[in-house]
Amino acid sequence: MLMTVDAGNTNIALGIMDGDAIIGRYRLITKTTRTSDEFGFFLNHFLTSSGLTPEDIEDVIISSVVPKLMYALTSAIIKYIHKKPIIISPELKTGITVVSENRNSVGADRIVNTAWAYHTLHTSAIIVDFGTATTFDYVSAEGEFKYVVIAPGLGISAEALASLTAKLPEIEIRKPESVLGKNTVEGMQAGVVYGYIGAVEYIIREMKKELNDPDCRVIATGGLGKVVSNETDEIDDYDPDIAYKGMKIIYDLNKGDLK
Repeated sequence: MLMTVDAGNTNIALGIMDGDAIIGRYRLITKTTRTSDEFGFFLNHFLTSSGLTPEDIEDVIISSVVPKLMYALTSAIIKYIHKKPIIISPELKTGITVVSENRNSVGADRIVNTAWAYHTLHTSAIIVDFGTATTFDYVSAEGEFKYVVIAPGLGISAEALASLTAKLPEIEIRKPESVLGKNTVEGMQAGVVYGYIGAVEYIIREMKKELNDPDCRVIATGGLGKVVSNETDEIDDYDPDIAYKGMKIIYDLNKGDLK
């Protein structure tokens, strides 16, 4: 079995892959101050709750955009899972060509997403990842990853509205029944969610137009992706498990070289 670790700015998502099936999921808040023993506690709890032991794990692969937690996280995996983790980077085989002035600056999450799209969809695609930031990554049918749009995430937008104003409260991120808010909270929810849907739709349409690729597939992922994807025809599908699946694909491409 393969343990996949998706370390993002807000959450760390752990998955267990048995072949291509995801048989366990676990999520914890990202804190760069955690020690390796704290991470080890969570890892052991995850395995126990899934009915597994460290001996059931053949390998561990990490996609991380948080460099500060990597020493403690990798140390915990070595100490408690007894495996040296594989770290997603542009140097691994992915099947895609990263076209960038600085390939090492491309986030591991974006490599994982575009690798999944290329190997799974077999067509050009835009992957919209609704995380702390929202990224729009385009990969061509030939596997060339060249273009990206990065916007503030839906959560950041809501937090900024509350924290940078004197009287506006924190709100639950959900779409109200109408864009016409009947009170302050509904008005904020309407502005944040309807406004965000509009921004996402515009960016996707403009990307397709400038790429001259109107038929490319648009797939959403990320924790808040479902909030938006259900409300627009510009997104073809929502898959919350792209990170796990993409890491499994990259692992399969490289495991023969890593033994």
